Amino acid sequence: MESRSILLTWEQTGWPAEDFTVRANREDLERLQQRHLDRQAFTYTVLDPTETVCLGCVYLLPPDSPAFAKARVQAMGDSAWSAHRAVVSFWVRASRLPTGLDRRLLDALRTWLREAWTLEHVLFLTSEAFEQQVALLEADGLRLRFRLWTDGKPAAELAFG
Repeated sequence: MESRSILLTWEQTGWPAEDFTVRANREDLERLQQRHLDRQAFTYTVLDPTETVCLGCVYLLPPDSPAFAKARVQAMGDSAWSAHRAVVSFWVRASRLPTGLDRRLLDALRTWLREAWTLEHVLFLTSEAFEQQVALLEADGLRLRFRLWTDGKPAAELAFG
């Protein structure tokens, strides 16, 4: 809940609710674990070295995921959404942003996806309203490839690759 304001901007769905409970969090994690087991999407918790503090999360989805089924996707060039192998999004705790953890996580993700997953043509997705993460992706040399609009979300999502 420390990062609720960031998550509200990043997620754009009202999650997490102000009264988000440990029980609700556990139910959310169980749903994410089932998607992982079903190989529909992969969610990873970023932990500190002692594995006792959550520092953030990483989400990997295929471009044909139901999560994007209702989105209106606009290509910013000649790239096709379906030509990409994965859509990745991530967040880090608000208290860790000043330490540059988001930059280190992005660097580690790019290496991990390329070497361990052998994934090329990966998109990194964030909310247009999450200006700090948009700037991070741009500063890392990633280019805006797609804009996605989903009913109910106040801002577009931006996919960089």
